[in-house]
Amino acid sequence: MRLAHSGYDVIMGSRDADRARGIAETLDPRGAGTIRGTTNEVAAASDVVVVATPWESAVATVRPLRDILVGRTVVSMVNALSREGRELVPYAAPRGSMTAELAATLPESTLLGAFHHLPAALMEDLDSGLDADVVVVGDDEDAIASLAVLINGVAGLHAVVAGSLALAGAVEAFTAVCISVNIRHHVHSYVRLAGVTR
Repeated sequence: MRLAHSGYDVIMGSRDADRARGIAETLDPRGAGTIRGTTNEVAAASDVVVVATPWESAVATVRPLRDILVGRTVVSMVNALSREGRELVPYAAPRGSMTAELAATLPESTLLGAFHHLPAALMEDLDSGLDADVVVVGDDEDAIASLAVLINGVAGLHAVVAGSLALAGAVEAFTAVCISVNIRHHVHSYVRLAGVTR
């Protein structure tokens, strides 16, 4: 919604193209960009590909797209979390983070991590007043700079580059804290890093 609202053309991929098209038709980004639904294969041919699946299916989703994703920037917003009572707790992925798992699955793509701490309800509501920092991690400085430009061009979002892909596990795990705070306090909180120049 916010990407399209800010002028980007967004392609939502799915294993079920009809389902993706149906969802896209219900969205009104009120901006210069567009949203359309199609297959994962078509979406994977985009300039920037964002993996936004549940963590259990993330690797299985991108594995058959490996050839299409060669040379492309792939952004993981996947968080490996499990519910424990009223809280969510991080699951320790074998390689330390879901971003690293995807990087191992897509060795010829450029993997970045971003968008982990954003509340979906506020992201979809263009009138919510969202003013959030987006923590970005990765090992390719050019790709990071390009993603930061994209993020900063989206209403209500500000890119904050944290460092290398080695930090992805810590970034992903902190999502459990954000969601647990939201559950406990019945809010839609998000990350703002005081002292960072915007």
